[in-house]
Amino acid sequence: MEKEEWDNLTSPLEFLLLGMGNVTSLQTLLFFLLLLIYSVTVVGNILIFVLVVVDRHLHTPMYFFLGILSSLETCYSSTILPRLLASLLNGDRTISAHSCMAQFYFFGCFATTECYLLAVMSYDRYLAVCQPLLYASLMTWKVCLKLVAASWLGGLLISVVTTSFISHQRFCGPKTIDHFFCDFTPLLELACTDITMFTPIALIISFLDLVFPFLFTLASYVRIIAAILRISSHVGRQKTFATCSSHLTVVTTFYGTLIIVYLLPRTAPLRQLNKVLSFFYTILTPLVNPLIYSLRNREVKEALRKVLRKALACTQSSW
Repeated sequence: MEKEEWDNLTSPLEFLLLGMGNVTSLQTLLFFLLLLIYSVTVVGNILIFVLVVVDRHLHTPMYFFLGILSSLETCYSSTILPRLLASLLNGDRTISAHSCMAQFYFFGCFATTECYLLAVMSYDRYLAVCQPLLYASLMTWKVCLKLVAASWLGGLLISVVTTSFISHQRFCGPKTIDHFFCDFTPLLELACTDITMFTPIALIISFLDLVFPFLFTLASYVRIIAAILRISSHVGRQKTFATCSSHLTVVTTFYGTLIIVYLLPRTAPLRQLNKVLSFFYTILTPLVNPLIYSLRNREVKEALRKVLRKALACTQSSW
């Protein structure tokens, strides 16, 4: 009996995800809304990736990183939305402990990788604006591949550490996660072990996966903005800022909501606000990123027009 109780305490078979709350009356509407968001997100990001691959004018480091970001956004949203859609469809909000840890691992991996990739993209824009004469020699394809590989490696390793830390906790209580996916803080709230001894480790991990890439990105854009302000021509300032405005918009949106989510206290009155902000950076950000890059980028719009013209020509010739 003692052994059985110990197993129930340390190895829960499943958790209950409360999701967005009691929205039974809006469940069908929410399902179709999320299905639309997920479909547009996947199609939009895959389209950006395909454009970068097929259009030779986009074979530059900036668009190479954009293609990687788009593929990452597809994986990122796919860790949360399919599971959320399934729970809305069948009404089953339970998730097995193994599935919860798997979701937490992949979400953490993709989120951390995106933080580092956004930092890499800001470094690319810094070199293009502040070191234009050395840009081609500094940002070679070999360097690009190494930077992307380092971003993925950082995401994988940090996520392994955090998932290992969470999975070894002893969980007690109702096993109810007040969130729509398995995230770090909601899971930690269920732990019945003393986690104060792990606070330094948590701070180090937070610095590595969020604070460091954010500060690096911030420093890059401080240098970029300072360089733009030194340009005497108004037209020159506009043209230079246009090369990094899309990325700056994405960075501001992503980090703005991410930092608020993890700094906002998870008190009862603020939990719904926390969910809304989490919904924004986990689901809406991957949706709007392709729109930001396609609507505000002349090269991407031109590449899209070329692809559409070719597709239309092929369709007409087949008839």
